[in-house]
Amino acid sequence: MQCLGYCKQPSLSRSLEQLEQESCKRVAQNNCARLGLSDDEDLNFILKGSELFKLKSESWRKSRFYKLQEDCKTIWHDSKRILRSGTQTFCIDDIQDVRKGQQTEGMHKYAKDLPANRCFSIIFKGQRKSLDLVASTEEEASHWTTGLSKIISNSKAMSQNQKLRHWIHTCLRIADKNKDNKMNLKELKNFLQEVNIHTDDNYARTIFQTCDKSNSGYLEEDEIEEFYRILTTREEIDVIFNTYTDPNGFMSLKGLSKFLKLEQQEDVNEDRVRELIQKYEPSEIGKKNNVMSKDGFFMFLLSEDGNIFNPDHQRVYQDMTRPLSHYLISSSHNTYLMEDQLAGPSSTEAYIRAFTKGCRCVELDCWDGPNNEPVIYHGYTLTSKILFKDVITEVKKYGFKTSQYPIILSLENHCSLEQQKVMANHMKSILGDMLLTAPLNGKIQDFPSPEELKGKVLVKGKKLNRLEDSIRRSESETNSEAAEVSDEDEAADMDDETVKSKVQDKKKGATLKLAKELSDTVIYCKSVHFRGFEYAVEHQSFYEMSSLTESKAVRLAESGTSFIKHNIKQLSRIYPDGKRTDSSNYNPVDMWNVGCQIVALNFQTPGEEMDVYQGRFRDNGFCGYVLKPQFLRDKQTKFNPKSIQPGEWWTPKQLHVMVISGQQLPKVNKKKSSIVDPIVSVEIYGVARDKDKKKTSHVDDNGFNPSWNETFVFDIDVPALAMVRFLVEDYDASSWNDFVGQYTVPLTSLQLGYRHIHLLTKDGDQHSSATLFVHTMITEAKNT
Repeated sequence: MQCLGYCKQPSLSRSLEQLEQESCKRVAQNNCARLGLSDDEDLNFILKGSELFKLKSESWRKSRFYKLQEDCKTIWHDSKRILRSGTQTFCIDDIQDVRKGQQTEGMHKYAKDLPANRCFSIIFKGQRKSLDLVASTEEEASHWTTGLSKIISNSKAMSQNQKLRHWIHTCLRIADKNKDNKMNLKELKNFLQEVNIHTDDNYARTIFQTCDKSNSGYLEEDEIEEFYRILTTREEIDVIFNTYTDPNGFMSLKGLSKFLKLEQQEDVNEDRVRELIQKYEPSEIGKKNNVMSKDGFFMFLLSEDGNIFNPDHQRVYQDMTRPLSHYLISSSHNTYLMEDQLAGPSSTEAYIRAFTKGCRCVELDCWDGPNNEPVIYHGYTLTSKILFKDVITEVKKYGFKTSQYPIILSLENHCSLEQQKVMANHMKSILGDMLLTAPLNGKIQDFPSPEELKGKVLVKGKKLNRLEDSIRRSESETNSEAAEVSDEDEAADMDDETVKSKVQDKKKGATLKLAKELSDTVIYCKSVHFRGFEYAVEHQSFYEMSSLTESKAVRLAESGTSFIKHNIKQLSRIYPDGKRTDSSNYNPVDMWNVGCQIVALNFQTPGEEMDVYQGRFRDNGFCGYVLKPQFLRDKQTKFNPKSIQPGEWWTPKQLHVMVISGQQLPKVNKKKSSIVDPIVSVEIYGVARDKDKKKTSHVDDNGFNPSWNETFVFDIDVPALAMVRFLVEDYDASSWNDFVGQYTVPLTSLQLGYRHIHLLTKDGDQHSSATLFVHTMITEAKNT
């Protein structure tokens, strides 16, 4: 949740203006200190602000004054277009990246005549367009890029408790309309509304009178701190803490150890307990005496160690030496699109965002372009076009920043022979040694592992011959510059009649001229037509893979075990049906349940399916590869997700979830008077018989600290494939509930006991302070 940083004030007298400036300076200094950036030269510069040129086109270059607000979290800038409404702001929490130089499409197009060292871009999370800016000097640009990067980095390093305190003090500052560092009753009521609490006048007056020890009619300094303490008191945590304290009101080594073993189900030794006290206890006396105070316990529960997601799974912990086909691989469909697939824009930025989200397989829909330069776009539609070589350049720059494990470029090739050769040349010249152009160590009996393929780019596409023939370099192949291959055009599955008729005309020949140069870049991912499971067993090599629409894959999944065994040997790519012209997504879980590795979704489209997708690949260090369970890798497996029979997969459990409370939930409607009525759903995804969903009641008018204390029990037969999604919505009795936040976690990555869930936005980014507090427990199912 965030507050709106700046509000235009009436003109002040010179003396009052000077007092306000001094007050703002003190607030800024305090916030700089909270960030660990006291007296930082870069921060001081952007706090003063400067004129920057904003670029939108070659002719649209306009001067704007940008300034970091004293909260050190909000950037304010002026704009003639919005002078009537006063100001425009954006929050630093909404920034994905700050790039120096000319590293966006806008900069490439519109800033060619400007010095690169004066240019920089602010990349936002979600679908918001990037902000391209030009400073007057290189030094000024450096202050902005370095200063913003420091704030982003240090903000991430703040504890949840520090973030909460920073946020509340910012909101208090905003509520102080006359900037006198005092709060009257009216300002207190406005503040409560700002932080998503609806209160009647009597309740607000009671809180105010409790804190107004001086009976002055306003709160200041220590009284505001008392108000902060009352506001952030968590009775549910007090109850837990008091259960395990010693007579002095502290958690000793023994008390904390007992809590961790009994409640959190953690097998800890004394050294680990002592380590937690040293890490989270704020007082030096507590650290010295190896005891934890209530504040320390609160910080611990809000930390990574108190998170519902197992922190050990935030690193790569799985065996990465298995064959490539033994892993689920994070994969994007129509990666080049920022929006829908009929008229939306194509952008290289879409590839960067996919890589940032851990994606390892991206799609390139390639067509002939002008000046002998292949382009990428959604064929026969109004989507914009981008250069193939620009995409390959971004693959090299950003492909391995989030993960070092291999990238697969899924080529949809519609190009002429001449431009196919250009494509091959671009990949070889730009990617260099990154591009895999021969089997590792000359071995072609089975897939290499993700570990062996680290830092490598693989090409998926048509190939003129067998991989074995490439190794032997047969004379006939060496002399062949091109040949015809079957043409599987995925666009033929689209329901749009115009597209379908054009594609069908082309498909009558059902062949494509393929250049040898492009064919040679395909090693372990040769695209072939799917002719059935028996045919694949008898005639296809491990490196031959098929792409299937979701509807066809669903039909094949009815066979259960046959599809699983196919996916042990070969790769399968599943993609959305063509009827999804709005770039919506299908549920990937059913495809994972039969071992399909490359289950491609539209990353540009947020929603339940992408929530589940990101939850699955949050596991194993967010590296984009998740090892399938043993029963999906065993060639003799009898597992069938449609008909669960006894086997190693059948380990029935009961998941107990108590939804206790919520904290700092964001407003859905930005209207000041709007307060959310939160309701929580707990959803289970997995095999068909494990799917379930249960809801709490809704809480009226409280998004700041709602309380539920409701318990649910779920029966889960195949825990290895199960995932849990926590969804918070704004309840509405007369229409659809509005999304507030969610978090999805594999059951195998779930930490038990009392845990905080740090909620994510619709786009999958973390809310700055919104959490749920729950208790989870897993027991053996009855009558197993």
